[in-house]
Amino acid sequence: MDADPVGDPFLRTRFALPARPSTFLRRPRLVRHLDKALRTPLTLVNGSAGAGKTMLAADWAAGLRQPAAWLTVETGDRRPGVFWAYVLQALRACGAPVSDAVGCPADATRVDHKLLALLAAEFDDRDRPTVVVLDEYDRVSDPEIAEQLEFVLHHAGRGLRLVLVTRTEPLLPLHRYRAADELTEIRAAELAFTSEEAGALLELHGLSLPEPAVDALVDRTRGWAAGLSLSALTARESADPELYLKEFEADRSTVADFLTAEVLKGQSEEAQDLLLCVSVLNRFCPELADALTGRTDAEPILAGLHRENAFVEHLGHSWYQLHPLFGEILRAHLRVRLPGQEPELHGRAARWLRRSGFLRETLIHGAAAGDWDFAAGALVDDLAIGQLFTGLRSGELTQVFSGMGPEARSPATDLVRAARDLSQCDLDRDLDRGLACLSRAEEQLNGGRLDGQRLNGDAPDLTAARLSCVLLEALAARLTGCPPRAERAAEAAAGLRQEVPERLLDDHPELTALLLTHLGSARLWAGRFEDARAALTTVAGTPGGASTVLPREDSMGHLALLDYLNGWIGRAERKALAAVSEAERAGLPQASGSGIGRLVLAGVAVDRHELDRAQAFLDESAPLHPGRRDPVPAAGRALVTARLLLARGDTRAAVEAADAAVSAGVASPWAAGHKALVDSAAHLAEGQPQRAVDVLQGVSGDQPVCAVEAAQILLAASRPGEAIDLLDSVRAEGRTGPAVTVRAALVRARAAVEAGDDTTSRKLVGQALLDARRERLRRPFLDAGPWLGPLLASAPLQELAAGWLTSDRSRHGERPRPETRSARSTQSVQPVQPVQPVQQSSPLVAVELSARERDVLRRLALMMSTEEIAADLFVSVNTVKTHLKSVFRKLAVSRRGDAVRRARELRLL
Repeated sequence: MDADPVGDPFLRTRFALPARPSTFLRRPRLVRHLDKALRTPLTLVNGSAGAGKTMLAADWAAGLRQPAAWLTVETGDRRPGVFWAYVLQALRACGAPVSDAVGCPADATRVDHKLLALLAAEFDDRDRPTVVVLDEYDRVSDPEIAEQLEFVLHHAGRGLRLVLVTRTEPLLPLHRYRAADELTEIRAAELAFTSEEAGALLELHGLSLPEPAVDALVDRTRGWAAGLSLSALTARESADPELYLKEFEADRSTVADFLTAEVLKGQSEEAQDLLLCVSVLNRFCPELADALTGRTDAEPILAGLHRENAFVEHLGHSWYQLHPLFGEILRAHLRVRLPGQEPELHGRAARWLRRSGFLRETLIHGAAAGDWDFAAGALVDDLAIGQLFTGLRSGELTQVFSGMGPEARSPATDLVRAARDLSQCDLDRDLDRGLACLSRAEEQLNGGRLDGQRLNGDAPDLTAARLSCVLLEALAARLTGCPPRAERAAEAAAGLRQEVPERLLDDHPELTALLLTHLGSARLWAGRFEDARAALTTVAGTPGGASTVLPREDSMGHLALLDYLNGWIGRAERKALAAVSEAERAGLPQASGSGIGRLVLAGVAVDRHELDRAQAFLDESAPLHPGRRDPVPAAGRALVTARLLLARGDTRAAVEAADAAVSAGVASPWAAGHKALVDSAAHLAEGQPQRAVDVLQGVSGDQPVCAVEAAQILLAASRPGEAIDLLDSVRAEGRTGPAVTVRAALVRARAAVEAGDDTTSRKLVGQALLDARRERLRRPFLDAGPWLGPLLASAPLQELAAGWLTSDRSRHGERPRPETRSARSTQSVQPVQPVQPVQQSSPLVAVELSARERDVLRRLALMMSTEEIAADLFVSVNTVKTHLKSVFRKLAVSRRGDAVRRARELRLL
C-alpha cells in the first residue's frame, strides 16, 4: 500500500534514520548500554528535549546487523489505525518480512485484533529478532494504542525488540518488565554529557577549552546536549569563546529560543504562570509554589512537568528545582511579563519558608525582597545570630545581609549590623561602629521594640533578641579586654536561657559555646587563669557539631595558651594540635579562627629552639586582616614574635613587636609581664642592667613563668639576692610546668656556682636536664649564659644533654646566626656552646615512613602513651599499635626509646 487509512500517502522521511550532523559525538558508553536492547524486549530512552536521544538511537540503529525499523511518530498517529499502518510500513521499508496475511488497517480510528495477533505470531516465528525504534513516542497519548503495543510485544516472544525514544513515561506496565529484568533504560542522568564528552563535543565545534572552563559549562548546562551545542555554536563566533561560555546570558542566547519554543510555549497557561513564579526559587515544593501563585493546583502541574521532562527536576520528598538555564530564561520572561513582581514573590516565599522552619532560605528570600526587618527579625527570633561567627556559614550570612542599607532601623537589623562589624573587627572604626549598633539595639529592646512584623498579632517575645544582645555584649567585652562586662553578660545569659524555648537552645548550641568562649577569653586576658579554664573546658567538651566547631577550636586554642603560660609546653602542644585538627577536619577556612593554636605551636617551637618551625607557625597564624581586634591572640602573636626575635639576637625588633601585646584598653597582667621581660632582656643585651632591672618592678611571684625569667635576668644583672627572693615568692606548686621549674633550677644553679657550691649546682642542673629532656625544652639552657658550658661538659651532665640539647642545631638545621655587638655584650642571651655529640653507632640510611607513621613517631618522642597518641590522632589504640610495629620494623628497633633515638639519628625528627 502507498497510502495510510486516511488516504494520505506515507511520508517516507518518517521511516528514514535521521542524519547525524558533522558535530555529532558518538558516546561509546551509551552505545554499549543500548546494545542491551538486543537482549530485552523493551528499551526506554527517556529524556528532555535536546538531550540527544534521537541521535543516539539513530547512530546505534545504523550500526546493527539485523533489520531495524525506524518510525518518527507524529501527532496524527494518535489514532490507532494510522499508528499501526505506519508501524507496518516502517517494517516493510527496512526489509523486515511482513506477510500479506497481516494486511493493513483500513479504519483510521481502530485496528482489527486479528491483525495484531497475526503480526505478533509472525514476530514469534522469526529466528532473529526485529528491532523497532519509535522516535518521539511521547506524541502517542491514546491508552488504546499502548494496550495494543503491549499485546504485540508480549506475544512476539523473542522476535521483537521495541525501543521507545520519548520525553515522557509511556503508558506501559514498565514495573512488570523491570521485575522480570526485561527492560533496558537510559534516562536523563545517563544522557547528560560528562566533562570529558563535553570537551570532545566542543572540539568538534572547533573549540579547545581548559578543563575548568569545560567543567563550569557542564555544571551550568547539567550536561544537556542541546545547551552544550547551541552554546558552542555561538561561542565560536565570539572573540573570546572561553569568556563567552563563562558569562553568557542564557535569556539572550539561542538556548533561550530553543527552550521557549520546545518547552515553555507547549505548556498550559497555568503551568507557564507557575513556572514563572517558581523561577525565583532555588527549590520548591507544591505548597510553596501554591503560596506564590495563589492557587492550589501546583502538585499535579509539577508532577506533569517532571513526567514530561520539561526541565523540572525532582529532588525527592516532593521537592523540585528548575534546570539552571531554564530558570535563567524564565526569570527573564518574568521581568518582561510581570515587571516589578520579583520582590513580591521573594517576600511570599520568605514568609512561607519562615512558617515552615527553613531559616536559611527565609533569609535569602527576605533579603532578595528587600525586607531587611523581616530577614533580620527571623535570624534573631531563631536565636541563630551566632551563626555569623561560626565559620561555616558566616560568610554566606554576611553576604545575605551585605545589601542592607541604613534605612533599616529595627533592633533586629542593628543586632545584625553589630554582629557583622564585631565579627569582622579589623580596625578601631569597625569596633566603634559595632558597639554603636549594639548600644542602639539595646536601647530599643529596653523600650519593648523588635521589628513590629511578627507572624501573628501577639506582642513580640523579646527574649531571643535579648539573649542575642547578651552574646554580642560578651564578644564586645572580649574585644575590648573588659572582663567585668563579660561577667555581666554571662549572668544575664543564665537568666534569659530559662525563658527561651528549649528547642531553640538545642538547635543552636553555638550560642552558649560562643558566649562561654568569649567569657573564658576575657578572663584569660584578666589573668584569672583557673576561672578561664573552667569556662573554656566546658566549650571544649561540647558534643561535636558543625555549628560548634569554631568555638571548640577557639576554646582549645585558649586552653593550650593557658598551659603554655603556666609552663606546660607539652600539654600546650597537644591541645594546640587538637585545636588545629578540629578546624582542619571541619574544613574551616584558616582566617575564620583566631589562630591561637598555631601561635602556641610557634611559642613551643621557640622554647625548643626550633626557630624556623616557629616562624612557619607564625606565618600560618597570621590572620586575614592584620589589624584584627582581639587582645588575647594579638598579645600572643606579639609576644611569640618578640621571643623569636630575641632568640635570633634582634633585640630592637623584639621590643617593637612586644609593644603590640598591651594595645587593649584594659591591661592584662600576663601580657604586661611578658612585655616587661622582653624590654628587660633588650636593655640587658644593650649593656643597661639598671634599666633592665627597673623594667621588672611590676613582675611578681603571682606570675610564675614571668617570675623565673625575671629572676634569671636579675641574676645576670648582678642582683642575686633579688633574684632568689623573687623565686622564693613563687607559690604555684603543682600548677606550673617544666618551663618554670627548669628555669628556676638554672637560676638557683647559677647562684650556687657564684657561691662556690659546685655540688648543689650540678644537682640542680641535672634536675633541670631531666625535667627539660621530656619536653625538649632548650631555650632556658641557651639563655642561661656561658657559666653553664663547663657543667654540661662534665660526664654525668653531658650524658643527660646528649642527643637532644647539645646537638640541637645540627638536627634542626639551625645555622648559628652572626651575633650583634649588643648580643655579645650580655650574659643572659648567650647560647650554650654545644659539646661534641656522641658518635653515631651506625651510618645514616634511607628510611621511608608514611605520613601517619611520622605523626605517631613525633608523639612517641613526646613520651605520650599509646592511649594518648590514639586520642590525639582520633584513631583506635589498635591502629596506633599497628603503626608502632611498622615504625619499629623499619627502624630495626624493638623499644620506644630506641625508636626515638634512631629516628633522630636518621633526621626523621
